[in-house]
Amino acid sequence: MFKTCTDYLAYVVLRVTIAVIQALPLDMADALCRVLARMLALPGGVRRSTFDGNMQLIFPEATPWQRQVLCRAMWHHLLLMVCEIAWAHRRLHLVNWPQVLSLGHNRVLLRHLLSERPTVIVTGHFGNFEIGGYLIGLMGFPTVTIARRLDNEPLHRYVEQFRSTHGQFMVDKEGCAPLIDRHLSRGGTLSLLADQHAGDKGCWSKFMGADASCHKALALFALTSGAPLLVAATRRAGRPMYFETDCFGVVDPQDDRTGVCSGVRSLTQWYNHRLAEAIAPAIEQYWWVHRRWRAKPVKHAKLGPVGDAA
Repeated sequence: MFKTCTDYLAYVVLRVTIAVIQALPLDMADALCRVLARMLALPGGVRRSTFDGNMQLIFPEATPWQRQVLCRAMWHHLLLMVCEIAWAHRRLHLVNWPQVLSLGHNRVLLRHLLSERPTVIVTGHFGNFEIGGYLIGLMGFPTVTIARRLDNEPLHRYVEQFRSTHGQFMVDKEGCAPLIDRHLSRGGTLSLLADQHAGDKGCWSKFMGADASCHKALALFALTSGAPLLVAATRRAGRPMYFETDCFGVVDPQDDRTGVCSGVRSLTQWYNHRLAEAIAPAIEQYWWVHRRWRAKPVKHAKLGPVGDAA
């Protein structure tokens, strides 16, 4: 009973917060996010130890001032991302989406989305990936996404409702393999976050120059179904509620002339390399408070670093 009450209390607080955000003009919300970002970026702020650890690993030569500037910009992005998600239902619709979204390599994206063959799209905790999935559904392309079920049931139903409004369907990661195989066998589209830590048994690969554990299933879904694998991302284009979606690489197991699809390890390294390239021009839009890099087990460390794929 206590958990049920606290879950509903958290749900009510979230809905009230969203209602307040929805009433704010874009410029006012942007200014408020900047003020809050300054507070969150202070030394000892939220998840600051994780941020500093990631900086030491990926940008060891950055000065304290550069790290502070990046931390503030990252928090501004994350807070603004929350606002954009809250605004999506009211400000993004079938009529105006071409005015707020720019599609890079649109012929490549649309050719695969319209194909009768299955497609696997991978992205990361970069830009506004929630809006990216929302807009793809709004354009008329339903996708399936794997996600962990939230412990708070009312919040889970609310988040699931938002994501599925225009055809982004969620499946629980526990026991999802048969459902995904069936979806891909019917020519469906699967979208996945590729930068989730996979634990000691994952496929260790280089991501931004450091070893990271990756889920083998991402590569296996493409290899076993013969689906082309696309690396894509949706990032903010300079101001709130304006976005750029681009494709940063495509590999097809049925037409692989580079050998990238020769195995799970090589394909995993390939999409990590492409994702890092996508993040590089806008590093402030990556979740540097995300625990992507963790200590490598001794048995894997003895194998040495994994080389970058071409």
